Amino acid sequence: MFDNLSDRLQGVFKKLRGQARLTESNISDALREVRIALLEADVNFRVVKQFINRVSERSVGADVLKSLTPGQQVIKIVHQELINLMGRTAEPLTRAPAPPTVYMLVGLQGSGKTTSCGKLARMIAGEKRKTLLVAADIYRPAAIDQLKTIGKQVGVEVYAPGAEYDPVDICRDAVSKGKAELFDTVILDTAGRLHIDTALMDELKNIRKAVNPQEILLVADAMTGQDAVNIAMTFNTDLDISGVILTKLDGDARGGAALSIKSATGKPVKLVGMGEKLTPLEPFHPDRMASRILGMGDILSLIEKAEKEISEDDRLKMQQKLLDSSFNLEDFKKQIGQIQKLGSMEQIMSLIPGMGKMAKMQGMMPSEKEIHQVVAIIDSMTVEERRHPKIISTSRRRRIAAGSGTTLMDVNRLLKQFEQTRKMMKNFKKIGGKPKMGLGKGKFFQ
Repeated sequence: MFDNLSDRLQGVFKKLRGQARLTESNISDALREVRIALLEADVNFRVVKQFINRVSERSVGADVLKSLTPGQQVIKIVHQELINLMGRTAEPLTRAPAPPTVYMLVGLQGSGKTTSCGKLARMIAGEKRKTLLVAADIYRPAAIDQLKTIGKQVGVEVYAPGAEYDPVDICRDAVSKGKAELFDTVILDTAGRLHIDTALMDELKNIRKAVNPQEILLVADAMTGQDAVNIAMTFNTDLDISGVILTKLDGDARGGAALSIKSATGKPVKLVGMGEKLTPLEPFHPDRMASRILGMGDILSLIEKAEKEISEDDRLKMQQKLLDSSFNLEDFKKQIGQIQKLGSMEQIMSLIPGMGKMAKMQGMMPSEKEIHQVVAIIDSMTVEERRHPKIISTSRRRRIAAGSGTTLMDVNRLLKQFEQTRKMMKNFKKIGGKPKMGLGKGKFFQ
């Protein structure tokens, strides 16, 4: 996400920091490159023009040009304006004064609307709120069955009377059911089209009138770039949406939609979806996103992910095992699984300030293939070998390599680095330090 834009901007700012003195001329040159980078990232051209004008006005002031670190001051201004561009602060979903709270999800076919309903349901279920999913898309083949399957996967009830019923009646009856059966939240999966048409909008307007939803959330595919912004503007004009859910944000190296929607529509990006798995939607934080774009990382999001995915009890147990030297290869495999819950290695490293690019350059970032290789090696061991790695002789190592589809060198490397980790933990214990779960330099985890 934002890889191309981030690389371009960091290159521009590296040049600025290298200038002994900034003038209006070299600031203008730098902003010209920023403008090109934003346009190549598929940011709306009107949004780009306004953004560059604001940054330019602030950057050529005396406070910047006479500053001891003018390059850093310009970067600070760009950071602040990026935050402003995306909405300043995170805007969470609102809740109705009396349950059920009704969220109406709208959008075109292929935007990930039905999957987003499931992700939203999972997010809300994590807050211990009783949730009802509503299958109101009676037109798309298998849409109802898809929602039923998603409902089972996330453990949420699905109201789906069938394709022979009118969508407006389905939504109205679902809300009545929500009130009668004390549901906290009702999520409406409405129909989409391959393109915006009058019939689609009329139906959505009728549903809105019938159930008066607390929020109308447009689900937009981030990978469509500028089209996502145009779609958001049309839906907002016809339905007065309350916010946007951007899907497939991890698959968009440009990020133009995320940067443009708030400025173009006046409505915030409230939630983002990563990947196609039914992981919960994530709140959209403009300040954190701006920091990630400028290569500053996003350690707060990483901490929040870790707290959600890895229990405090598991963290304390793992820390104790590391300190008392009882940490074995079974624990190592469990540690890998816990880290994988946080996302891909590239995603995790990108959240650590300065680490994403450095890890790529120095070859520190293990690939998903290498991680699977490590797990395969451990899985090829007996229980006794995992718990007592010292018993793994050369003949055993050959057997493990053959069983895991790897080489003897791969097995030796893993065992060597595992032993180095244990020795390092002993040294921590001697000086009173506390180990942390994470990555080590080299091909495999440490």
